[in-house]
Amino acid sequence: MKKIYLFLNIIALTVFSACRKNDYAEGTLSPVIAVVDLKDLYKGSDLTLSTENLSGASQISGIVISDAKSANTPAGILVVQNYRRNALRGIALELGTDAASYKQGDSVVVQVVGATLTRVNGSMHLKGLAATAVSKVAEVKTLKVQSVQSGALIATPDVYESTLVTISKAVTEPEPQAGDTFSGDKTINDGFGKVTLHTEPTASFAAEEIPASANFTGIPFIVNSAGKAVVQLWPRILDDVFELPLIKPSPVIITGYLTDPNGSDANYEYIQLMATQDIDFAVTSYALVACNNAGTNPAPANGWAVGAARSYKLNLVSGKVSKGQFFYVGGSKNIWGAGSTDISAAPWINSTQYASVPGADFGAATSNLLANSGNVAGIAIFRGITVNASTVPLDVIMYGGNGTVYAPGPPEVGYRITNTDYYSTINPVTRLTQGFYGGGTNTSKLTLPATGNFTQLGGIYDASTGQWVAGRTVTSIPLTKTSALSTIETGTGFTTLTN
Repeated sequence: MKKIYLFLNIIALTVFSACRKNDYAEGTLSPVIAVVDLKDLYKGSDLTLSTENLSGASQISGIVISDAKSANTPAGILVVQNYRRNALRGIALELGTDAASYKQGDSVVVQVVGATLTRVNGSMHLKGLAATAVSKVAEVKTLKVQSVQSGALIATPDVYESTLVTISKAVTEPEPQAGDTFSGDKTINDGFGKVTLHTEPTASFAAEEIPASANFTGIPFIVNSAGKAVVQLWPRILDDVFELPLIKPSPVIITGYLTDPNGSDANYEYIQLMATQDIDFAVTSYALVACNNAGTNPAPANGWAVGAARSYKLNLVSGKVSKGQFFYVGGSKNIWGAGSTDISAAPWINSTQYASVPGADFGAATSNLLANSGNVAGIAIFRGITVNASTVPLDVIMYGGNGTVYAPGPPEVGYRITNTDYYSTINPVTRLTQGFYGGGTNTSKLTLPATGNFTQLGGIYDASTGQWVAGRTVTSIPLTKTSALSTIETGTGFTTLTN
């Protein structure tokens, strides 16, 4: 198996919530406390709940998300989630056999005074609840599901435990063989971390074959393993796992860019790419398009081919690169602007004086091929040199601010995406097709580059399967006029492996 390893820099995700503890109506304390506030009361030891420590409240409300019939919820546990004060939080209720009296979508009110707030095997529980403490008041048809990267789940498990989440575009590791089932603990990897998928041997779907790639939905539970808190994802039913088609590997991936060289930007910006297979561009041509959405703009009806001042196309029609080799597309062959290190020894597949030369087929001459401030910008690589509103890229990166670049229509218009570490053509929550940046869950973008720095995109790409084993993250590399080419082609853990 061929894997391309790039420099990896983990982005810390910080999640916080405001601290207003009570809801007030005409000076009266609310009898309902948000689950986010209830959980905040736990300080490491059991707490018996009272109206005093609940600041006058006596109950929580929530929607049941567990499914007792499928038998893949801890025994005797009813899991409810609650969205209040702009925070979705969940908690496990210890009800014993009465837990089976409720089903997914039941809206319940729980009297919590006298119950004990505690942690059991790492997860937050309410114990000591009488069966009469829980009352069903309604039913809902649609449950709120959060799409979350596994890295965020691992970094902030308290935020997501006992809620309904989807980890999208994850692969099962090791790759399942014929006859491998859900039963037990399996490792899933979405490119941003590895999470254990847990299925009880007695679950209704335990004997079903586990897919190699899927959107995995379930309830996260925190468990203690060898004295360490570990997150497990428990799917509730077989339908929680939505198998995905195999992704076709891209021959080219985007690995970095310089948006703000020393001095003038004109003709000194460039993009770094990597070949995941041997390429003769005279035989198999490609196109690279950069979009720049400065100012207030409507969504582009022609997508990446919008042209004018918004997108610029460069054709890649000559030259050769080897598998695992970096190559470059852009302006002059200098590492950091005029008079800096000549890096023409590297493979340059297209070097165009874009400040005076219009793009191939579309794009006006511009002093800024790549945006370094303002609205969201992007880079996309395409197979072939025909790019229009319908053309789907092989790889795409969006970075920067906001701006109007997507309209839901009908018809939808905007910049098309493909399956990458950041984007998915299938919505992990609704399971509907989503083909544009800004549509559905395709809202991720990288930060704007630091002034004067090269943006290195590190990750691990499996060139055999097309899966990102570790998603790309940004490392800003300071450059000087004498920086060597190796400065932007090396990093901790950077190597190419064949096995």
